[in-house]
Amino acid sequence: MAKYRKTTHSVSNLSCHIVWVTKYRYKVLTGDIKRRCRDLLMQICDSEDVHILKGVGRLCLC
Repeated sequence: MAKYRKTTHSVSNLSCHIVWVTKYRYKVLTGDIKRRCRDLLMQICDSEDVHILKGVGRLCLC
């Protein structure tokens, strides 16, 4: 993986930290739903040439 994304008119290095929390922290992302969300996110990232450096799917700990 290249450190920088290069196009004909620009060079960039963008890093994001995304936190997705369900309303009232309900434990809805479990089992098949959790796997399906993970698969969809990976497909979207692949199609947009986005590289996932680290991914964690956790249940609510509260």
